[in-house]
Amino acid sequence: MNNAPYDLRVDSGGDQFAVSGPAPRLSWKPPSGTGRRAGYELQCAVDGEARPAVAVAPGRHRFLPWPWAALRSGRQVAWRVRATGADSADGLSPWSKWSSFEVGLLDKDWRARWISPAESGDPGYGKRPAHTLTTRFEARPGVRSARLYATALGVYEAYVNGERAGTAELSPGATSYDRTLYAQASDVTAAVRAGGNRIEIVLSDGWYRGQVGAFRLPAGWGTVLGARAELHIRYEDGSHQVVLSDETWTSAGSAITRADLMDGQTTDFRAGPRAERPVLVDQIEAPAIDWSPAPPVRVAGSRPARSVTQLADGLWIADFGQNASGRTALSDLGPAGTRTVVDYGEHIGADGDLTTAHLDSVRPGEEPVPFVQRDEAVSAGRGEVFEPRHTVHGFRYARLRRDGAPLDPASLTMRVVHTDLRRTGTFACSDDDLNRLHEIADRSFRGNAVDVPTDCPTRERLAWTGDYQVFAPTATRLYDVLGFSRKWLRSVRDDQLPDGRIANFSPDGRRIKHHLDDQFAMMTGSAGWGDAIVAVPWELYRSYGDQEVLAENWEAMVRWVEWALRTARTARHRSRIERSAVPLPHERYLSDGSFHWGEWTEPKAKAADGTRADPIRDDPIAWFTADKGEVGTAFLYRSTSTLARAAKVLGRAEDAARYAETAERVRDAWRTEFLTSDGRTTGDTQAAYVRALSLGLVPDELCPAAAARLVELIRAAGTHLGTGFLATGDLLPVLCDTGHADTAYELLFRRTAPSWLYMLDRGATTIWEDWEGVDENGDAHDSLNHYSKGAVIRFLHTHTLGLRQAPGSVAWEYFEVAPVPHPSLTWARGTHDSPQGTITVEWRRTGDELTLTVDVPPATTARVVFPDGATETATAGRFRATRRIGKASGDQRC
Repeated sequence: MNNAPYDLRVDSGGDQFAVSGPAPRLSWKPPSGTGRRAGYELQCAVDGEARPAVAVAPGRHRFLPWPWAALRSGRQVAWRVRATGADSADGLSPWSKWSSFEVGLLDKDWRARWISPAESGDPGYGKRPAHTLTTRFEARPGVRSARLYATALGVYEAYVNGERAGTAELSPGATSYDRTLYAQASDVTAAVRAGGNRIEIVLSDGWYRGQVGAFRLPAGWGTVLGARAELHIRYEDGSHQVVLSDETWTSAGSAITRADLMDGQTTDFRAGPRAERPVLVDQIEAPAIDWSPAPPVRVAGSRPARSVTQLADGLWIADFGQNASGRTALSDLGPAGTRTVVDYGEHIGADGDLTTAHLDSVRPGEEPVPFVQRDEAVSAGRGEVFEPRHTVHGFRYARLRRDGAPLDPASLTMRVVHTDLRRTGTFACSDDDLNRLHEIADRSFRGNAVDVPTDCPTRERLAWTGDYQVFAPTATRLYDVLGFSRKWLRSVRDDQLPDGRIANFSPDGRRIKHHLDDQFAMMTGSAGWGDAIVAVPWELYRSYGDQEVLAENWEAMVRWVEWALRTARTARHRSRIERSAVPLPHERYLSDGSFHWGEWTEPKAKAADGTRADPIRDDPIAWFTADKGEVGTAFLYRSTSTLARAAKVLGRAEDAARYAETAERVRDAWRTEFLTSDGRTTGDTQAAYVRALSLGLVPDELCPAAAARLVELIRAAGTHLGTGFLATGDLLPVLCDTGHADTAYELLFRRTAPSWLYMLDRGATTIWEDWEGVDENGDAHDSLNHYSKGAVIRFLHTHTLGLRQAPGSVAWEYFEVAPVPHPSLTWARGTHDSPQGTITVEWRRTGDELTLTVDVPPATTARVVFPDGATETATAGRFRATRRIGKASGDQRC
């Protein structure tokens, strides 16, 4: 075994190879036999030329600042590392394998001009075609390498001599295009040939000016599409050739006659060569070009249809067996002139046909906006394959309509499309239902990780801040989401309003920061949503140890918290004004006078006839004006106290002390206003108790009473949960950590609505937005792929398996294994690929004994807690022990 450092990485994205800026940070995992204070030695070669070796201070193996001179555009870098404090005769580990990356074309070095298609008229958003931008060039024999650097305002694909450049989808991705734009680099060496060559860029609206959101409004980033590209060719003789986008390129219509990221794509394969016209040059303004830290969106898998049912002549329903984000590929398009229409959705009605009515968007007093995802292809009869790359859909089912030609079911394939995240966590246990629940929650997140963390891949497809702050602690257990999250957080910062509020979703194509008089601007600044700018960076720091993520978000975090504190001082809820014309002293710390979404999507009450009450639709004014100060103040406390901790990490001692003191005042105000002397919250809801207990708002002496009241409310609801958007992820951990593991597992195993297993029993393959996404009548409600309630699977990792990071630990240097096994479970096993190395935990029950096995990575310490309370310390290597099982009461932390 080569016991060397491994998993060498730079903090960058890239498609076929890692692509960085001029000074990437370096990370690796330590070899076994090294302690916390091991030193390292680095070697590096740039374009084959060795740089001087560098010694690294002990204990540094994460996010090491680039130790050599800044790199220039296009440089190819190889580097390796060895430990100098290793368990060997000379104290040196073997060298790691060489790891390589390339520097992108840096903004200052771009010479290409922005080119735009020559458009003839504007059919309107949702109906615009894609355009083909083309150039031709001559290449000499002896090509050693060829790199295509490209970006766009819109979605683009690039081709060299008909061969697609790279494997990334939906490039250049979703950003706040007024401030941030990423480019992509592709290795096209194999496509360039001696003699004549052709570059084509197919360009469509994408996120830039296509439809966005539930009401299909046009994105407001710009009105003119643009592309920019440079092909850099290096020859064996050392010479260099560059092909640039400029005024010599041409523009023509494409076979894609309609392309919209939400609505769908139409391709007419009969379309022959179109008349070429000169491109427009420098018609747009764009921000500096940068290189994304996130992995690319890719085709992550393919699935054949599980069944294809013919409903009528020329009408078929394909069931792919799971809900996902992606598209279909169809290789049988029929004879020339045959039109195939593909509609996508999540649900089949009682008549066996596709139904999407549950995804229609409705405003009170207005006609619904019908939900449509539709692709169309017209055959040229030449055996074409239709795979629409300028759109993406959320679906399990596809309805295909075709007149006059049969359909070969084997010709239909689902392409699953999402960000290519690297898996870092696994879980399995002896209960198949829990394994299935973990699977569908995991899949639901993947289907919503399409360059940004969307709420659903269907109706809205927006990166709502609240959704991701709810799920981020679960996401970090499942995947390496550091680069993905940093990219998204840049958009959150880009979209921050002038007064410090955080937009409800980012990238914000509505550009609320420039439309403060818009009605939607009044619904911006909600607790639990805007707090994502504090919660997500802190979670990334805790999980990965990246201080830079705190530094780059610090200003935005402060602006958000200061806006919330200022609003607490100056705005009061009307009920408190009615109570006292003069604010009571504690009210200056109550976040009650601005808009809050509140708990959101709590289980809906039912009338005697079984109809479901919807407070927002039934009485929107009452819902809008209701007092949500308990939620707002709770999250203000969390963000202010988190900001204090972040300040301490960043060495900002005065800020740390000031925000810590402010947080205490906010907590005291919450207790004064919303907590009674016997431990009850004034709202007296399940969500309120979960929030109070999980955020540390309840004094220690009242924790048992608050937890007991939570259990009472659960029992009063027939042992059903009553939480919604913000509190559901913390419900089961709070119950376990306050000594009510039995109630937690009863909720987890509950099969009647509202519950997670009800979703399974009703055929869910992803997590629903509504607790009764498919009701007992078989009718669908709201999105059927909405990942936030899937945060429950974090409980499977932290409590059922028992693996959690120790309090105060960063990057998993210290962790705990404290399983809380349910009597029905006989085993559980899971892994977490932490920054220190892979942690493996497995426990098995035999009679009244439990055997626990833990693999502890180097430079890491584990605290192992058995169900009977016995505790042991485990260091690097394998720990294994057997103990008798006591009562599974949980590791009480309240």
